[in-house]
Amino acid sequence: MASASSLGAAPSSRLVPSARAAQSRARLVTLLLAGAARRRATGPAGTSSRAAGSAAGGSGGPPGWSPGGSGGSGGPPGWSPGGSGAALGTFEIVFDVVGAGTRALAGLRPHDVVDALGPLGRAFDPPQAPAGCVLVGGGYGTAPLFFLATELRARGCRVDVVVGAATAGRLLDAVAAERLGHSLTVTTDDGSAGRRGLVTDPLPELLAGTGAERVYACGPMPMLAAVSRVAAAAGVACQVAVEEQMACGTGICFSCVLPVGGRMARSCLEGPVFDGTAIAWAELGYPELEPTA
Repeated sequence: MASASSLGAAPSSRLVPSARAAQSRARLVTLLLAGAARRRATGPAGTSSRAAGSAAGGSGGPPGWSPGGSGGSGGPPGWSPGGSGAALGTFEIVFDVVGAGTRALAGLRPHDVVDALGPLGRAFDPPQAPAGCVLVGGGYGTAPLFFLATELRARGCRVDVVVGAATAGRLLDAVAAERLGHSLTVTTDDGSAGRRGLVTDPLPELLAGTGAERVYACGPMPMLAAVSRVAAAAGVACQVAVEEQMACGTGICFSCVLPVGGRMARSCLEGPVFDGTAIAWAELGYPELEPTA
């Protein structure tokens, strides 16, 4: 991946495996992403090499990742840049070890340097005026909601958060999530934390009780389909950050396309955030949305 666009002080990053991987071999990895740092890490044209970087301190928290233009917030699933206590100009990536690529990331050590391309795509679109917002995160999909919640609160919005996972060990920093908004609801499939059930189970009651006008969600695709269906039934606008495999990240390879609004849209370029009602979930193998009328 290529370097970030900033040419000022070199921002760095920590890559943090999600709960399952973190229990076994979590790594804190520093990345140098600015052009100046990349030049120091690059050999002759067309080649690259590793170079030492500065350490990023602190732990999770409100990120500073803001792709998709001014005013944007959120980010690709799993991206949670910045953080309370993190060094200025840093961001964090939360990932799960599921294959060769993520195994390689988990094997990196502090001060290892990699190339990254970003910011990319279209981010969450916050309301222009204060509004009630419900944020729904599934597993490591909670990561980009940290910064979104911070920005929504800065805009005077009420923020209620629902996070869920298969087990308590798969929840992403529920303690920090509790500080994000007016309320936090935790669900786990096995009941090991919070209430037993799916993250969508408390959603209808929460939407009705808070009078929320917006739903923002990030997590596994089946969860996003269910959240979109519940929001549509309640007549509440819903934005979802989809989870798709992206090969190029620039819209060239079309490996991450989704049926959106009657056409095939590229998740890396026109997403990853889409209107949940515009996605043809049935074509993706998930239940069709309920009518909104």
